[in-house]
Amino acid sequence: MSGSGADGTNTGKRPNEQLSSWFVRSGWSKGELARQVNRRARQMGAHHISTDTSRVRRWLDGEQPREPIPRILSELFSERFGSVVAVEDLGLRTAHQAPSVSGVDLPWAGPQTVALLSEFSRSDLMLARRGFLGTSLALAAGPALVEPMQRWLVPSPGGEQGPPGAAVPAPSRRPARLSGPELDLLESTTAMFRQWDAQCGGGLRRKAVVGQLHEVTDLLQEQQPAATERRLFRCAAELAELAGWMSYDVGLQPTAQKYFVLALHASKEAGDKPLGSYILSSMSRQMIHLGRPDDALELIHLAQYGSRDCATSRTQAMLYAMEARAYANMGQPSKCRRAVRMAEDTFADAGFDGEPEPDWIRFFSEAELNGENAHSYRDLAYVAGRSPTYASLSEPVMERAVDLFSQDHEHQRSYALNLIGMATVHLLKREPEAATSFAGQALDIARKVRSERVNTRLRKTVDTAARDFGDVAEVLQFTDRLTAQLPETAEAV
Repeated sequence: MSGSGADGTNTGKRPNEQLSSWFVRSGWSKGELARQVNRRARQMGAHHISTDTSRVRRWLDGEQPREPIPRILSELFSERFGSVVAVEDLGLRTAHQAPSVSGVDLPWAGPQTVALLSEFSRSDLMLARRGFLGTSLALAAGPALVEPMQRWLVPSPGGEQGPPGAAVPAPSRRPARLSGPELDLLESTTAMFRQWDAQCGGGLRRKAVVGQLHEVTDLLQEQQPAATERRLFRCAAELAELAGWMSYDVGLQPTAQKYFVLALHASKEAGDKPLGSYILSSMSRQMIHLGRPDDALELIHLAQYGSRDCATSRTQAMLYAMEARAYANMGQPSKCRRAVRMAEDTFADAGFDGEPEPDWIRFFSEAELNGENAHSYRDLAYVAGRSPTYASLSEPVMERAVDLFSQDHEHQRSYALNLIGMATVHLLKREPEAATSFAGQALDIARKVRSERVNTRLRKTVDTAARDFGDVAEVLQFTDRLTAQLPETAEAV
């Protein structure tokens, strides 16, 4: 390998053939990888990291980088290839982790859930001050993810400690009482954070949500009446899910998964199965994003089974829509279309079943239903080799979603994502001028919301347009505009 030993740091080291293999297949240059590592480090708050091409060369030549570099490389390659690429797959070592912090196979017991939530949120809050999360996280997938989540439905006997070595000592309990108005305020604050996320993206308020979650875990370490404790666990579950969602939105995938898992544990302690099904749907969406639709489908089926007798029609419709997304990405059109129909039929009953609906499902409006179903058809088009048939099925449904979101001033990130979705549909139909028009509208919103997910999808869409229609004037002009107005160095907080 060229440059090996040039700076004297590789003496006695063997080239990292695993990392080199992933690197070559990625198509990145050493400079591109260095820039991406630096950008992701800034997103994490690790401002002390400054990587260059010579450093990347030393990694390829066998140097073992310190955390959080292995975790960043795992995330970058996972996103590049659309599937989980673990730190070990890259031939890199991870720091030793306590069982209580690593992985997703955690004890299903109240005191341990509180301790783990407190420990993880505190570590996350320290990220901004110390530059990186002190523990290395790895994404779980396949049976390692799905099987522990299946215990969500298993009744927990008193004092269950979970797998050997995973238990965390229960915190000392201090007597305390929360008033009804104080609990109401906690719940309304969570709803406010959710609204901010929809309007502004995950980057702007993530740390505030994590801080609020940590405060709620402090309250759960005090003695509370049973009914109050259940409400606090529900609040903790909603905040942990939102922290996970915001982490997912800014590209912190292992952190997001950890919050989702902890949220599911808290929802079980709250006895709230519909909330648990919603958390599983967020995990499912992340698995689709990471190219694991089979895992996504298993998580959605678990959510549907667990909440079959208690979820409102709106929640059930959302789960059917996510089931359709999973089937679409698995290339199963008949099952996808059946799930789309079930989502539409079930949504028609929303609001008429007499059940009060929690704030967390309020986002699933007619606009969101149309957006999800349109993306399912669009995903089918990709899986079927850029099929114009499925693109044509997607277009009117996506058009309806865009129209509805244009009238919704709260869900701006969803509006941007559906505008990008419409741009991809026009690219599939080989209509680059229309695609750049919708991408331009999405860019206007992307500059206002702090969402790496929106930025990444917009860049990927424009890259596709430039690759397929690089000689079209509108595409050339928009590529220049994107580079100027949404530079790669933009930081997420």
